[in-house]
Amino acid sequence: MTTEKIPSWIERLLLPKLSALEGEIKAIHGEIKAFNTRIDSIYEKVDSVNERIDSLRNETKADMARLEERIDSLRNETKTEFTALNYRIDSLEKRIPVIEKITALEIKLADLEKRLAIA
Repeated sequence: MTTEKIPSWIERLLLPKLSALEGEIKAIHGEIKAFNTRIDSIYEKVDSVNERIDSLRNETKADMARLEERIDSLRNETKTEFTALNYRIDSLEKRIPVIEKITALEIKLADLEKRLAIA
């Protein structure tokens, strides 16, 4: 065997195997590209979902802020109404002794009218 024959012998023996390996590597490379494309698509969907979640979170925060404002407004209105009611109750409580005195005077007046009518 000469040195010239060794390379051709190696070429005949290894070339089909190398070609087969090259084809397999290309196929694997294609599968990896397809897999990467699918992963990229999944990431895009996840990003889209995250954007929706962020949007819903912001909407919820805005709704909660509006709700808190309405609750505060109702609380203030209720305080105002209770304050007005307390003033009215205080006013009525001040009038009760006067009403009692007027009633007592009316009773005395009626009694005096009876006495004068008899006399």
